[in-house]
Amino acid sequence: MSPVVIGANDVVNPSARNDEDSPIYGMPIINVDQAQTVFVLKRSMASGFSGVDNPLFFGENTRMLFGDAKESISGVVSEFGK
Repeated sequence: MSPVVIGANDVVNPSARNDEDSPIYGMPIINVDQAQTVFVLKRSMASGFSGVDNPLFFGENTRMLFGDAKESISGVVSEFGK
């Protein structure tokens, strides 16, 4: 199963696990980067509360869908119903 991440930044940022120089290093995260495919719904590429970039968004297994999350997920769900 592939995770769908909606509007999350820091709580799915693998830098918390991998980058000792990151200000969020050691913070508990959801390890969605380890999934086969990750779908991220966000308004933009803006950083989260911590202000650090998220390498998850650039992963080969990540697909980004930009826009309003409610509208985006509704559109995706309706496509599956066809």
